[in-house]
Amino acid sequence: MKLELVPVPVSDVDRAKSFYVEKVGFNADHDYQVNENLRFVQLTPPGSACSIVMGVGITDMVPGSQKGLQMVIKDDPEEVRKTLIERGVDASDVDIQPWGHFIYFSDPDGTTWSLQYMPDRN
Repeated sequence: MKLELVPVPVSDVDRAKSFYVEKVGFNADHDYQVNENLRFVQLTPPGSACSIVMGVGITDMVPGSQKGLQMVIKDDPEEVRKTLIERGVDASDVDIQPWGHFIYFSDPDGTTWSLQYMPDRN
């Protein structure tokens, strides 16, 4: 088994799509309006086999209730943070822990993310 799709509840689909694509750098895979009650937007982080899905009629979760999503990055975390800041993401300072270096940010609805850099893997 492998995880391939994680729902992210949002209050404004177009604003969220813009945030994840233009600011965070996700790829826009699909944006399909099935009917007035179902819009399916799938976005994938570069290099990831797992995507997020948002839209209308996708989940009953409250926007911003998805907390603690995590991605692993291979590039220098300071450079990744700098790029996010330049694109308008309110990214934290790099938090250095024994198990990895972390950058934290939230989407416009309050969904929280961390980016983990694992120096021992690189």
